Amino acid sequence: MSRRAANASDYRELAKARLPHFLFEYLDGGSYDEVTLKRNLTDLRSVVLKQQVLRDVSDIDLKTTLFSKEWAMPVGLGPVGLAGLYARRGEVQAARAAANARIPFALSTVSACSLGEVAASGHVPWYQLYFVKDRGFVAQMIETAREASCGALVLTVDLAVPGSRYRDARAAGVGPRRTLQLLARPRWLWDVGLLGKPHSLGNLEPIVGKKAPLSDFQTWIQSNFDPSVNWKDVEWVRGQWKGPLVIKGILDPDDAREAAKSGADAIVVSNHGGRQLDGVLSTASALGPIADAIGGRLPILVDGGVRSGLDVVRMLALGADFVLLGRAWAYALAAGGEQGVAHVLKLIEAEMRVAMALTGCTRVNEVDRSLLA
Repeated sequence: MSRRAANASDYRELAKARLPHFLFEYLDGGSYDEVTLKRNLTDLRSVVLKQQVLRDVSDIDLKTTLFSKEWAMPVGLGPVGLAGLYARRGEVQAARAAANARIPFALSTVSACSLGEVAASGHVPWYQLYFVKDRGFVAQMIETAREASCGALVLTVDLAVPGSRYRDARAAGVGPRRTLQLLARPRWLWDVGLLGKPHSLGNLEPIVGKKAPLSDFQTWIQSNFDPSVNWKDVEWVRGQWKGPLVIKGILDPDDAREAAKSGADAIVVSNHGGRQLDGVLSTASALGPIADAIGGRLPILVDGGVRSGLDVVRMLALGADFVLLGRAWAYALAAGGEQGVAHVLKLIEAEMRVAMALTGCTRVNEVDRSLLA
């Protein structure tokens, strides 16, 4: 499967052909009219880099350090909900691919495979945390992450309420409509639907049971996620968790400053992949002002619209220290499982090397705003 794909966009088409319609639309879609979803892509593509020639670029090193650990490149797999339904036990497969590539993998709260299952595979992830109304359960999830020796806790703060996702509503269906969507994808139905059981929200089983509320996932989030969360709750998490704490969902420089005050060790500039408030800034547009506000005080991670190694270099030039992939790795997982994820990471590494060579850079820390044309 991976041999048919030349880039992440190819994997998107392969994923569309393999996944049941409702699952692909959940993965691919954004909120409202998807203006921000499109901006994430177009604004990043519009970033112009300086081509610089006749530098010695024979020895390019992509390695970087984050949270006192060296990574093979400044790229990680960001949290993607329900990834375990895109391929059989998908989060475990993605974690293996990330570990083999020597990059981090962040497991979503709303994953199909539990943190315990992923950690038992020998590839301990970062753990993404959402606030649900039951604070005792939140404390329990933090403790589970501690016991699993997770490398970081990624507290996602931009989903107090779910965005209005029109594509999900159009694609959803129960009864005969859902059955027809499943029967139209027999390979997925056999590999994931039948052999990939159990189907549940593994991390949330203690509060939702062993059957995932997939038929009305957004309604479940609306009922159980906590809209009262504020910066005092971040401080509470900081008191519960002694490892690296990452605040994900920052678009405003003032919020970035608050995150630094709250004791966070890093932030992720993110608009949830265009899945929450539509019409807000793309992450490429938001990144520069945030870097101006807190650059040097704590690491800045970013996601949103990244589909290539060139996009990674663009984000680094705009002020990011580290870049998280979302849909890029999820498409590859859906199309080719662990091998698909491994292949897309090799593509991104190769594309980074080309982009750095043609901008005259041999080390990651040389990629900065001086490269912006």
